Amino acid sequence: RLMQDVYEQIEVAARSDAPVLILGETGVGKELVARAIHHQSARGKGPFVPVNAGALPESTLESELFGHARGSFTGALSDRDGRLVSASGGTLLLDEIESIPLRAQVQLLRVLDDGVVVPLGSDKGRKVDIRLICASNVDLAEEVRRGAIREDFYHRIMVLAIQVPPLRERTEDIPLLVSHFLRQAAERNGIPVPELPADALE
Repeated sequence: RLMQDVYEQIEVAARSDAPVLILGETGVGKELVARAIHHQSARGKGPFVPVNAGALPESTLESELFGHARGSFTGALSDRDGRLVSASGGTLLLDEIESIPLRAQVQLLRVLDDGVVVPLGSDKGRKVDIRLICASNVDLAEEVRRGAIREDFYHRIMVLAIQVPPLRERTEDIPLLVSHFLRQAAERNGIPVPELPADALE
């Protein structure tokens, strides 16, 4: 039933173009939920661009997202499009959204408001058409209280929120998952699907 609620929320989110915030512990499948929203939406044939903000150093994150103009910093030898431009016509997934610095949050708010990306070191904006999906495994309201996330940014990204439950809260799904992975492993190895004894499943 818990996952049925998630599937229903995915369908609702896919019919809209509003920002979505996907919450849940590490490993629950937040990116899979984001991909499902993208593929079921009108943008499904466009690009799906996942970015793990927590894996990018703060010094390069803005360049990765917004792009940069040649000479805007040491090592910027040519103009470069950022991930926002790459995702135009489709969906941008920003995972670990709590890692986005405050300055970049302001820039993202501008993109959400007017659809224009300004690369670092440039004064020329570029029109983009993206659907933003964010994901996090932390309490973002607490991050707002701490001052790590701007309140206006928080409210802008959580128009639609989906909480993905961990497997321990939906143990009835385990037999289905075991069966699926057994079948996959058997196909990969060219062997019949083995029967799993009841005590092993238990």
